[in-house]
Amino acid sequence: MNHHLDTIAAQATAAGEGGIAIVRVSGSRCEEILSQVFRAKNGKPLVNRMLTFGHVMDGEEIVDEAMAVLMCAPHSYTREDVAEIHCHGSQALVRRILLLLLKAGARMAEPGEFTCRAFMNGRIDLAQAEGVMRMIRSGSERAMRSAVRQMEGGVSTFVRRAREDITALLAALSAAVDFPDEVEETQTAREVTDSCKAIRERLLEACDPRVGRIEDEGLRVVLCGRPNAGKSSLLNALLGGERAIVTDIPGTTRDTLTEAVQMGGIRVLLTDTAGLRETGDAVERIGVERARKALSEADVRVLVLDGASPLTQEDREALFGLSPQLVVLSKGDLESVLSAEEVRAAFGDVPTVTVCAPRGEGLDELQSALLTFAPTDGAESSALSQARHVEAAQRACAALNDAVVSLEDGMPLDVAAVDLSAALDALGEITGETMSEKVIDEVFARFCVGK
Repeated sequence: MNHHLDTIAAQATAAGEGGIAIVRVSGSRCEEILSQVFRAKNGKPLVNRMLTFGHVMDGEEIVDEAMAVLMCAPHSYTREDVAEIHCHGSQALVRRILLLLLKAGARMAEPGEFTCRAFMNGRIDLAQAEGVMRMIRSGSERAMRSAVRQMEGGVSTFVRRAREDITALLAALSAAVDFPDEVEETQTAREVTDSCKAIRERLLEACDPRVGRIEDEGLRVVLCGRPNAGKSSLLNALLGGERAIVTDIPGTTRDTLTEAVQMGGIRVLLTDTAGLRETGDAVERIGVERARKALSEADVRVLVLDGASPLTQEDREALFGLSPQLVVLSKGDLESVLSAEEVRAAFGDVPTVTVCAPRGEGLDELQSALLTFAPTDGAESSALSQARHVEAAQRACAALNDAVVSLEDGMPLDVAAVDLSAALDALGEITGETMSEKVIDEVFARFCVGK
C-alpha cells in the first residue's frame, strides 16, 4: 500500500444505484483539487466543515447538482485535509466525478487506504483500524457492537494496560541491576515472578478466538437426526419461510443446506443435514459424509427426534458417535410417545425442547436455548477474540513464561528482561506499535479482501 502523502480519491459509499453517493478525497492537495471539480452556488470558497451547495463541473459544463464539504487537517478521518462530494447515486456519475478528480491530480485510493492513512497518521491504532473493517462487514447486531468496542479502543485499552504493567516490571529489574546496594535482587525477582504469572493468566483468560469467529461469521448450529424426523420443517420454521423441501418420503434432504438467520442480535448459521441411513444412492452417501463433517465443526449439535415415535437405533447413531448439545422433540402437535426421561437415559442430561414447527410452538424456547451457546456480549474475559490478536498475545504469554522460568532458576535478571521485552513487543503488534510496515500492509490487505 502506498503510504506517501499524495492525494487519493474513491467512492466512500457502497457501489450500486441509490439516491446519494459520496466521493471522498484525502491529501495535501485536497482543497486545490476540489476547487477544480466543484463550484459553490454562491461562488465563494468552501468554509471548513460546512456542507455547501453547488455544482460538479467539467470545465464550464455542469455535471451534477451536489453538496461538498471540506474538513481541514487534523480534524478529519485521516488527519489530512479531506473533502467529500455528495452527488446523486448513479454509478456512471460517480465514475465521471472520479475521473475529473484524477484529471485534477488525485490518485485512486487502494482498498482500505483511507483507514490505513488514519492509522499511519496516528488517529487510530491498528486494532482500531481492524475494528473499522469489522464494522463495515458486520452481519449482526452483536458483531456491530463488538466492532464499535474495538473501534473505540476496547482492545487497545486492554493491551495498553498489560504493556504498562510489563514496562513497570522492566523498570523494577533495571533498578535492581543498576542499584544492587539499594534494591534487593532476590525480593525483586520474587515480585516480578508473581506479577509475570498474573499478567500471563490475565492474557490467557482474554484469548478466545471462538468469540471473534462467532461474532464475525455466526453461531454454527447443525440439525441432525434420522430421515423424516422433522429437521427440514424445523429449519423452515426458524427461517420463517419454505427453504428446505418437506415431504413424508425419507431421504428428501440429500445434502447439507445452510441458511443464516438473526437470533437475539446474533447471526446464526443453521445447517439442515441428510438423515443417516443405509443407502445405495451415491449422492445421498455424499450428503451423509457432509453431515458428518458439519457436525464435527458445529458450535451447537442439535439432535432432532420425532416426538410421536419411539426412540430408534438410527436416532442413537445420528450424530456419528458425538454427543448432542441440545435435543428437539418435533411434531409436538401429535400424541407424545417419546418422554424427556427416555431422552436423558439415551443421551444424558442434555437440554430438551418440544416444538411444533408448522404452528410455531416452542420456537421461542428453542431460540433461547440456542443463544445460551453464544459468548457473552462485551465480556472483558474475551477481550482478545481476533485470530491475529490471540496469536500475538499467546507469544507474549510464552515470553512471560520464559521470564518466570529464568527468574525461578536463578538466572541473571538481564535474561528475564530480554523475555519481558519480547512480551512487550508481541503485545505491541496488536496495536501496531512494534510492527514493520510490511506486516501492516499485509494486515490491511487481508481485511480488504475479507479474509
